[in-house]
Amino acid sequence: MFPDFNIYSSPLLILVIQGLILSGLLLWSYKTKNNLANLILGILLIITCYHRTTYTVGFMSWYDTYRNTKINYFLIPLSFAVGPLIYFYIKSFVDRNFTFGKREFIHFIPTLLYFAYRVGVYLYDKSQAGFADTQNGVFMQSDLYTGIDIFYVVVSSIQLLLYLVFSIYSYYQYRKALVQQYSNTYKSELIWLRNFLFLYSFLFVYDIIQMVTNEFIFNLGWTGRWWYQFFSVLIVIYVGIKGYFTEMETLKKIDLSIVPLSKKEKATTVTFDKTEDLKKLQHFVTGEKIYLDPNLSLTQLAKAVRMSPSLVSDIINRGLGQNFNDYINRYRVETIVKRLSDDNYAHLSILAIALDNGFNSKATFNRVFKKITGKPPSEYRK
Repeated sequence: MFPDFNIYSSPLLILVIQGLILSGLLLWSYKTKNNLANLILGILLIITCYHRTTYTVGFMSWYDTYRNTKINYFLIPLSFAVGPLIYFYIKSFVDRNFTFGKREFIHFIPTLLYFAYRVGVYLYDKSQAGFADTQNGVFMQSDLYTGIDIFYVVVSSIQLLLYLVFSIYSYYQYRKALVQQYSNTYKSELIWLRNFLFLYSFLFVYDIIQMVTNEFIFNLGWTGRWWYQFFSVLIVIYVGIKGYFTEMETLKKIDLSIVPLSKKEKATTVTFDKTEDLKKLQHFVTGEKIYLDPNLSLTQLAKAVRMSPSLVSDIINRGLGQNFNDYINRYRVETIVKRLSDDNYAHLSILAIALDNGFNSKATFNRVFKKITGKPPSEYRK
């Protein structure tokens, strides 16, 4: 009898409720801080939780208790909206000028059309005789409805795949451009965006494998398909917490196009004297020790050395075969290496030395130091 709290229904119910609470916090954050990214993420999590409703109430014995329930008519899948929401969430960070307007609304037309179709199915079946005596009406039990449902699953899966590809491409293009213009790439924020994309990609792949297995290999049954529902709400909790508490304002303030500089350079002709200009740049960087500024950007360096950003970028890229991030961090690591070997700095921790020499996070410093020296900082000091 409903509600039946068991090992299948209880975890889903608890996690879905927690997910909805986190969604509410994200929406409240949008209202109080006008944070568009939190609005998008909040809606995405609400839809993800909503999609778990069928299995949650099912394992709570809803269908067994209410044999003539019409709940299937009102649990309308909104899968067409998931892909655009993922894409716009990433875009709200990688494009500082992103706003939601009529153009973006077009992406949700398939969702509205499918919603209208499902409402039409309900109204048609409701008008047929005997509707009150059965769980699903005439049209919902027809072959045509089954065919449309299969078509919907296939098309929505392809659509989600495309949006995931676009989102991942935008993220990597942004990361690629970031290292061309900034000496510190705000590693924690980028890791969060990467994890967000990975988790929703994982859900997509898991769902496809589950569908193929269930249709063509063996029947998973309700309990076999429960795991996808469970992983989904676990991911909702993680995404909700990280999305709410991770500070992303630093990324949003960066004036950076997602188009890599290498593509921009192809459109312009930049010439330089490799010997003189390179010598001038390196003399200035080492002499002024400008690399000690943790917020140093390509534009700031260009202004300080009285060159155009395009010229400085070209000198570093073509003249040295490096990106701006690697170029500046190499100077930082060289300075830190000297400090680690100097007894006058023995009383300072490695992290303190790193923070004093241009790095702004322990994780970034450890990664860069090992990349350049081949050893972790602690091992190098020993």
